Amino acid sequence: MSRTTFTRNSTRALAVGAALLVTAGVAGAAAASGEDVTRPAGVHRAEKKAETREAAALTGKAKMFRKTTEDVTFTFDAHLAKRNNGDPGKATGTFTFVHLDKPGGKGGWAKGRIDCLVTGGKVATATGIVTETNLKKIEGGRVGFSIHDKGPGKLDRVGYSWAATGGPTGDKKLPKCNSAAPFEVVKKGTGDFHVTPWHPPYPEGD
Repeated sequence: MSRTTFTRNSTRALAVGAALLVTAGVAGAAAASGEDVTRPAGVHRAEKKAETREAAALTGKAKMFRKTTEDVTFTFDAHLAKRNNGDPGKATGTFTFVHLDKPGGKGGWAKGRIDCLVTGGKVATATGIVTETNLKKIEGGRVGFSIHDKGPGKLDRVGYSWAATGGPTGDKKLPKCNSAAPFEVVKKGTGDFHVTPWHPPYPEGD
């Protein structure tokens, strides 16, 4: 991704009872946002195998449904190893999100490293630290995500920690694994997400 000059007039708001997701800037993210994000069948088989060797996982890439020309994409590759089953804060992996006013257009983007992952059934909550972005105010801060993996043939749902703040803040005080409920819907045919359920260790009773 190339980085160019920040522009405010590229920001748009999503109305979900109130104006929600807003990002701004100029992102040279045409390649990332324009590529085919539909996962091949082989990815599903690999993820099935991963369930036998990981405590939890959140993977996949998809665009969000919009009635406008906006191009909003989330990508996750988050994992909690079996040896860290009792500590979600030891999750590893990466995340990326891109919000453009149109495919290949102006907008904001960020990528970072996962620092927490909790899954319950087919719902995941994760956080990560922003390591690269064209939105300098959020660099080094923590952002959160939530995903509802609704299964084959159904539209997954996505949420994020800045749902009610008008845009990602990169809050350094945001607690780990904290996010808003998954209120957005994936755009049909653009990809999906896969959640590996976590089975946390429980204290043994008498």
